[in-house]
Amino acid sequence: MPTPRVAAFGTESDKVLKFLQTEFSKLQTGRASSALVDHLEVEAYGHRQQLKTLAGVTVQDARSLVIQPWDRSILANVEKALQLANLGTSPVNDGQVLRINLPPMNEERRKELTKVVQKLAEEAKITLRQHRQAVLDKIKTEEKDEDARFTQQDEIQKLVDKANLQIEELRKKKEQEVMTV
Repeated sequence: MPTPRVAAFGTESDKVLKFLQTEFSKLQTGRASSALVDHLEVEAYGHRQQLKTLAGVTVQDARSLVIQPWDRSILANVEKALQLANLGTSPVNDGQVLRINLPPMNEERRKELTKVVQKLAEEAKITLRQHRQAVLDKIKTEEKDEDARFTQQDEIQKLVDKANLQIEELRKKKEQEVMTV
């Protein structure tokens, strides 16, 4: 049975992996996905809110998104947020909905996205190492029994290795997705 510190570290590593998956889903891979715009912040009703709470986002076809705000009075604000998002295209406003036609990705853009994927994966590994170091410092200062200390450190390292392997698998999968034409 894992100690509370080891269990807490396992929870933190799961959070890091979930965050990485969320960040990867925001990257354009040549196919339209609502994840490209769901997270965008829109100024509405005096507050900044995520687009997914203000509008319905549907995938019309492989390269088109339709965004329909539930309240037409915020259509201009949604359009402004989409323009600031730098999706590589401008939204088309027909007075009721916004349409986004995503451009086909060229080789240069695919390589740029591959670098972004690698950077996000490396940041996830760094975050994992920082959490590991914090837990190891606690174990060194609080655990009096040397055997228990080494056992916990070993369990933590096994969790780090497992999480790093998962990060690499996610990275490879996303790079392949980005590079597929």
